[in-house]
Amino acid sequence: MAEPPAAAVPAAAPALPLGRLFPLYAAQALATGATTVSTILAALVVGNLGFESLIGLPATLISASAALSAGLFGALMLSRGRRVGLASAFALGALGAGLGFAGARAGLLPVFLLGASLMGAAQGGYQQARYAAAESVPESRRGTALGLLMLMSVAGSLLMTGFSGGVERLGERLGTTPEVAGWLVGGGLLGVAALLMLVWRPVTGPAQRAVGSRPGFAATFRQPGVRSTALALATAQGLMVTLMSLTPHRAHEMGVDHAGVAALISGHIVGMFGFGWLTGPLIDRLGVRVGYVGGSVLLAAAALSATLPGAAWLGVSMFVLGLGWNLAFVAGSKALSRHPAAQGLTDGLGYVAAGAGTLLGGLVIAQLGFPALAYACAGLALLPLWSAWRAGRG
Repeated sequence: MAEPPAAAVPAAAPALPLGRLFPLYAAQALATGATTVSTILAALVVGNLGFESLIGLPATLISASAALSAGLFGALMLSRGRRVGLASAFALGALGAGLGFAGARAGLLPVFLLGASLMGAAQGGYQQARYAAAESVPESRRGTALGLLMLMSVAGSLLMTGFSGGVERLGERLGTTPEVAGWLVGGGLLGVAALLMLVWRPVTGPAQRAVGSRPGFAATFRQPGVRSTALALATAQGLMVTLMSLTPHRAHEMGVDHAGVAALISGHIVGMFGFGWLTGPLIDRLGVRVGYVGGSVLLAAAALSATLPGAAWLGVSMFVLGLGWNLAFVAGSKALSRHPAAQGLTDGLGYVAAGAGTLLGGLVIAQLGFPALAYACAGLALLPLWSAWRAGRG
């Protein structure tokens, strides 16, 4: 008698090509470290130069430059490939950091602001490294690859936080402050990241295969699934940056000291990047709809919990805000990895949403108070639910 056929054994998930991805991941860690020791402290540099009324200007210029450059770098990667585009972005960032250091040390505000603008423009390019990572693996593992890239961002940030004593000593040796010396360190890190791109061997992903087929803005966003994905990414980015930037102001009004505010930001960063090992594989297994729904719910919960009395709730809010952004961002990035022509434009929309959110959010707080802003953000956080519905129809 013939034996019955053996039950089919599910195929194991393909292993990630970590050797091929290492230069890309290391460059991303270095870029995050450069941001930690430079652009985050840009407001302090401007204040130390004696322009207290302009301390918000560097962040505005960085966001605006990133919004303008994201589409340009996306087009460059379509025509010349990921390696050229990313190497150019890291090199531009190194140049901007060097100018920022020189301007800050010499007390030349216009030169410093030019350097900050170039750093922002570089971010519009090298943040698209996540699409290069996604293209390097099968679609069933793209969430995992994106999650690991976020963990590398945590590593870069923690590395620079632990190296803060070295930055202080460098500042003393150069006769300047640690905030200014951080820009020089950031330039060095971005320069190394650019060199890593020279040894990276990218796969032939969709961006390379799309050479010569660069649709216009309208044609790009008529592609199925692009508009709903762009909505989820822009919403998550805008709400995350708005609440991240303005919640410390509420904490200060509640009497939270500088160390407490730093702890809030640290918890937020852990929520943003620290759980990529979990959220990436989860989205690979259950689909992008889980990321959109989970991200939407958590973003709304973060906004609402920020209105509750007590500084502890602000800590909960900032952590949940980061985790909600993570879910929506990984899901949207995985979905958009199928549409290379839309990646730069969509990233640009995210930067625009972030800039508009912080600007309008400050006006809302001044006129109506922080709770009004939080309730508005909670309502807007429901927009990715439409993205989840559209993904389900697809």
